[in-house]
Amino acid sequence: MNNTAASPASAATSGSGRSTGKAVSFVAELQSMLYSLGDARRPLHETAVLVEDVVHTQLINLLQQAAEVSQLRGARVISAEDLLFLMRKDKKKLRRLLKYMFMRDYKSKIIKGIDEDELLEDKLSGGGTNKRQKIDQDFLSSIDQTGELLAMLEDDEIDEVKQERMERAERQTRIMDSAQYAEFCESRQLSFSKKASKFRDWLDYSSMEIKPNIVAMEILAYLAYETVAQLVDLALLVRQDMVTKAGDPFSHAISATFIQYHSSPEQGSCMKSSCPDSPENTPPPTPTAPPSGSQHPGKTTPVTLGNGSAGPDTAKTKQRKRKKSTAACGAEAHSDAIQPCHIREAIRRHGHKIGPLSPFTSAYRRNGMAFLAC
Repeated sequence: MNNTAASPASAATSGSGRSTGKAVSFVAELQSMLYSLGDARRPLHETAVLVEDVVHTQLINLLQQAAEVSQLRGARVISAEDLLFLMRKDKKKLRRLLKYMFMRDYKSKIIKGIDEDELLEDKLSGGGTNKRQKIDQDFLSSIDQTGELLAMLEDDEIDEVKQERMERAERQTRIMDSAQYAEFCESRQLSFSKKASKFRDWLDYSSMEIKPNIVAMEILAYLAYETVAQLVDLALLVRQDMVTKAGDPFSHAISATFIQYHSSPEQGSCMKSSCPDSPENTPPPTPTAPPSGSQHPGKTTPVTLGNGSAGPDTAKTKQRKRKKSTAACGAEAHSDAIQPCHIREAIRRHGHKIGPLSPFTSAYRRNGMAFLAC
């Protein structure tokens, strides 16, 4: 599988062209997803737009590779087998996908009213009612030579990534009131699979030569959400690294690429918002009237008018103060939100190759962004 997709810059370019040609957008839903995954209560619109571009670009590249695999095996549609084949090398993410497909079967059986005893019997015997589970087992048995892939179907190992996300969500809810918690629960229920028709239009399903079937679309919707979740996981680590730690001699060490992102005027605002105490961000001190005893004889203090109101200069000064305080409150409200520069740095770190021979590998020289979901 090709491990690279479009770069963040090209993703933003292609995404902007897509949005101008089509009105389908998941920005509003993505803001709720970002909040449920660990972002601030009001995620930035710019961050949601960038995340949408990244996810869309990665899914399009994934569909292209799945279509190539489908043609190689002589099929007319993209099926679950093609996506499982592309994910076969990443055991942890493949195990997570297999568990998700089993839970989809479990949910459909509960809706149909099948008893719990029958569910357990179907799981043990591999009965025909486990539609997705049977697809996974048949395909993995055909390509598995060591039994390593088939063992994941029975593996009940705790997913550390999922556990960390659940603990983070629990920490978020500790300071919520009932209204905030209801909003948070509603955001956690959002997914791409619940908006299936919109998701197909978002991927431009009608123009595909080789179209994915229903189960493949379920997997794509799952991978889209997992990509968003992994972007948030990595962006939170980047934001944590940006916080200056007292007594840490390496806290000032920031990657050269991260500094390059902020050297341009477009990204400079992100650096300024994350460093409110920098000299560039600190507003000039408000002039105050000197004490009465130290006043110069040639200067006079502003005198109020007869009706008790201040003069025009004093009113303008108060108005400027109010504007500054309003802007400061707005900046403070977005200080905890994930910034677009956090997403870009997270993507750079994810695709960075580590090792003494990494500059000489073909994957290192290849331009593009590593896949996040598989």
